[in-house]
Amino acid sequence: MASADKIKSLIKSFADNDEERFFTTALQIAASEAKKGHSRFAYDLKNLIDKAKIEKASLKPQQKRIFPLNKSKRDLENLVEVIKPDIKLKNMVLRNDVSASIARIIKEQRKADNLRKHNLEPRSKFIFIGPPGSGKTMTSMALAGELGLPLFVVKLDGIISKFMGESIVKLKLIFDSMYKYKAVYLFDEFDSIGSKRTMLNDVGEARRILNSFLINIENNTSQSIIIAATNLGENLDTALFRRFDDVIHYQTPEIKQIKSLLSRKLKNYKFTKDFTISTLAKELEGSSFADISKGIDEAVKEMIIENKNSVSLRSLLTYVSSRTNNAK
Repeated sequence: MASADKIKSLIKSFADNDEERFFTTALQIAASEAKKGHSRFAYDLKNLIDKAKIEKASLKPQQKRIFPLNKSKRDLENLVEVIKPDIKLKNMVLRNDVSASIARIIKEQRKADNLRKHNLEPRSKFIFIGPPGSGKTMTSMALAGELGLPLFVVKLDGIISKFMGESIVKLKLIFDSMYKYKAVYLFDEFDSIGSKRTMLNDVGEARRILNSFLINIENNTSQSIIIAATNLGENLDTALFRRFDDVIHYQTPEIKQIKSLLSRKLKNYKFTKDFTISTLAKELEGSSFADISKGIDEAVKEMIIENKNSVSLRSLLTYVSSRTNNAK
């Protein structure tokens, strides 16, 4: 039979949603069994692995990403978009400080049971602050992917209602679901409900929603992860910050991160010599991760459409500059 270590590794990789390590460990078990003379078992196991890989590869992107809720929960379905992310932290290029903070969150979450034995809780409530395209949403997806959890993107426009009290009921429904569905809950553009109370109408629904959010998040003891993301951190009510475990600040990438992003996305393509990766990275300084990534995609598409042999780095720069200027 398979060794205890390999069985443990198989179970852990399944729990961590690490598909690559899961299949690798399974193949190692098959090879070990073959060496022991259990050829039939090894053969059957190898066939099961190959079949599973083929089925995984044949899934459409929508099938990989959608994580349907119980169909009886119609009200909740109208309030959240549910995604099963397939990206990991290694797929992202982040500033070192942000990467270290996210890695710490993942470690604490994976050691949650050990922490609770010492009456400690892993950090689970976070504010992400940074300009558009700096990686807040993608980080939320990667965090969910690393922990093998679905991502629930809260539809704030679905919560906010002109009818007094209705918004608070909807918000309570989302917080109640955190106990039923362990997930990463992303409140994107959070400033729409989290702005300073001095900026809100004293009798307005927005003020009541913020007060309700403060009560709900302070009382929340679920094992779900809550992320409030905003481009306008300076507008957030100060009472929010002490309800969260950590505030992570995002910025536009430094030249080092830009070079890494360019190298990673262009590694399978030839590109023109009008720029080096280093000089292009300097030209792109100040642009967001999202704009640079989109600019690379557009330059690659141009190469394909025009039947060229290499990606034009000058075109890439033009595409990114155009997006950056339009955003201003």
